[in-house]
Amino acid sequence: QVQLVESGGGLVQAGGSLRVSCAASGRAFSTYAMGWFRQAPGKEREFVAAINWSGEITYYADSVKGRFTISRDNAKNTVYLQMNSLKPEDTAVYYCARPRRLYYRGSNDADDFGAWGQGTQVTVSS
Repeated sequence: QVQLVESGGGLVQAGGSLRVSCAASGRAFSTYAMGWFRQAPGKEREFVAAINWSGEITYYADSVKGRFTISRDNAKNTVYLQMNSLKPEDTAVYYCARPRRLYYRGSNDADDFGAWGQGTQVTVSS
């Protein structure tokens, strides 16, 4: 069973940048795509970004496209989310997740992800 541990959240002013990381246990990390989701208070969990197993293909929600960058380091079993030009509406708990299936086709449905971290809080002040 994979374990995912996020880190790097915090408080940042609007327009600032933050990078969150997700460290995964297990040797299968490099064979799976990985994703980031977020959940703001009173809202449903929403897709943010995903990356395929090799890092060559990325997917983004329209709301973060051009501002956020997902990347991974398979040697370190870690996936990153670089967040630039942050807005107050980006405030949420950010979760990394692994798809249920080895073959990932870019789904943004949380139900297609079977392993989740505990989340890290990102707060953007105006």
